[in-house]
Parts: sequence; structure tokens; C-alpha cells
Amino acid sequence: MELTEAQASKASRTYWNSAAAEYLAEHGDFLGDDRFVWCPEGVDEADAQLLGNVRGKSILEVGCGAGQCTRWLTAQGAQAVAFDISVEQLQVSRTLDRKTGTTARAVAADATAIPFADATFDIACSAFGALPFVADAGTVLREIARALKPGGLLVFSVTHPFRWSMPDDPSPHGLRIIHSYFDRTPYVEVDAGTPIYAEYHRTVGDWIRDLTEAGFVVDDLLEPEWPAGHTGVWGGWGPERGQYVPGTAIWSAHKRVVAG
Repeated sequence: MELTEAQASKASRTYWNSAAAEYLAEHGDFLGDDRFVWCPEGVDEADAQLLGNVRGKSILEVGCGAGQCTRWLTAQGAQAVAFDISVEQLQVSRTLDRKTGTTARAVAADATAIPFADATFDIACSAFGALPFVADAGTVLREIARALKPGGLLVFSVTHPFRWSMPDDPSPHGLRIIHSYFDRTPYVEVDAGTPIYAEYHRTVGDWIRDLTEAGFVVDDLLEPEWPAGHTGVWGGWGPERGQYVPGTAIWSAHKRVVAG
């Protein structure tokens, strides 16, 4: 089922407004209140340092959910701000602000129209926020590029494109191909004819083209291996399948500096 960008945005807003509290209850222990966890494999920014030294840097988090990553960045001395499409997610974030004593500065906004001025930020980041759920990732990447200073860093995590071809099953039974890797038809859930959830698949090549066309230079692609001793299961992510195939792709890129 193909959706317009407006339909995809409405579906995301509907889903995350309804699921915000349940999502925190299910995953809150793993994510923490003020940690920066990139993915179900448990890559933690405190150790990975994918953003480098953030102290004093202006940072934008795209699709912040309950603000855990922005809260961590703020505690490290960054000038961090964020946005999310879901007002209910931001309400959950306010609860965590009070609990931790650290405020994640965030506003409600759509990633296709980022409400910040041109060339404002040194760094933009996103841990499974916004980019998997928009019909046109290129539009969002251009908006992020607009908000970044020349040479600014972008790091974001999404479901690994290869995993899209497999069932949402973390057990060994999930080690099989059931979809074409090249089929970009989005996964859409519908209630009474109205889309209430949409998620999009893009191949590795699609991501490279979208990033390049938005004005980025790709620096790295991290495909986290499942760590020894990590027994947690999150949807289609888990230790049994995770030891054989990647579940997450973490892209690093910088905004191209135009001479003259």
C-alpha cells in the first residue's frame, strides 16, 4: 500500500501517540532514562563515541521519542535540542525530565519540515527516529542538511536493509528469505481503512543515493554484531539470529562543504 507523505506522517503521529506509554514500559529498562543507545544490539554512545566529543556542540536529535538521547547529550555538556512528531512521546519525555533532573529540550514537529534555521547545528543524530517512517527519506535528509552547518556531522540508525527480506522473527526459524530485498513496498497497518502505522524499506544503495543527493558525504556504515552475553530480544532482534545477520545499520556522514 503506497501512502502520500501526509498519510505517512499522520500514521506515525497516530501510532506513536497511542503507543508512547506502552513503548516505554516495554523498552524503558533497556533504553534507560538518560542513556544514548543506538540500537537493540546495545551500542551505547558513551562507549562508541560515534558523535565524537559533544561538549559545547550544537546538536539536533531527529525523532527523539522520550528524549533519552538528548538528555544524555545535555548531561555531557552539549547544546542539544530535539523534536518528535508525537506529542504523547514528548509528554513521556517531560516525565523523565522530572525523574532525572535533566531537561531534554524538545518540540513537536514533522521531520519533513524541521523548525530550525539554516546552518544552526554542528551535529544531527537519530536513533531509529523519523527516517524509517517517512515516505521520502530524501526530503528529510535535505531538511537535516539545511539545518546543519557546512561540514556538520549526521549519524543515524535504522533497521538494516538486509533484514527487511526476512520475517520479523529473531529465532533460527527467522533465518530465511520471504521478501524481495528489492521490493520497496512499505509495511502499512490499517484500521477501518485508515493507515495507522507505516514503515519503509530502502536498500543500501538507496540510502547512499539519498544521502549524496541531499548534500552529504558518506563516511562510514556500522553494522553492529550481536554482543556476547546480550540475551535481550526486541521484535525481530535477538541473539540467535543476531549472531548470523546484521539487524541495524548506523550511517555516518558529513555535510559537503561547497567551495567558494
